[in-house]
Amino acid sequence: MRLSARVDYALRATAELASVAAAGAGRGRPVTADQIARTQEIPPKFLESILLQLRRGGIVQAQRGPEGGYWLARPAAEISLADVIRVIDGPLAHVRGQRPEQLGYHGAARALQDVWIALRASERQILELVTVADVASGELPEPITELVADPSAWI
Repeated sequence: MRLSARVDYALRATAELASVAAAGAGRGRPVTADQIARTQEIPPKFLESILLQLRRGGIVQAQRGPEGGYWLARPAAEISLADVIRVIDGPLAHVRGQRPEQLGYHGAARALQDVWIALRASERQILELVTVADVASGELPEPITELVADPSAWI
């Protein structure tokens, strides 16, 4: 799986918003794009377009003006990493721009479709399990910590 810079930045920005909300600032004080960009070392102009996409996708809300900024549209524990990725990049797994179930493999390559579907299911299982709140708190679900504890996962 390869994550684009847009997805990486979107996940980091939503984790930052979740962290601010958990610290008590939540919806009472919107976080500016500049604050998020500085804290997460994201290019500000790039972040602005990502935040716009996240707003249109219902992940964040925004307020303009001197007291403006961004906050999560719903509790961080209800926003999975898969939710954020889908808003930024669309479906979790596609091959040549198509969903795996739409591919038509023949002959010796026929089983590849099953492999791509299994890969998507595996990605979905992990990315829907982990929430933005999990990332912000640094306390990942046990199945994730078990996977990470396996030394072969790091190779």
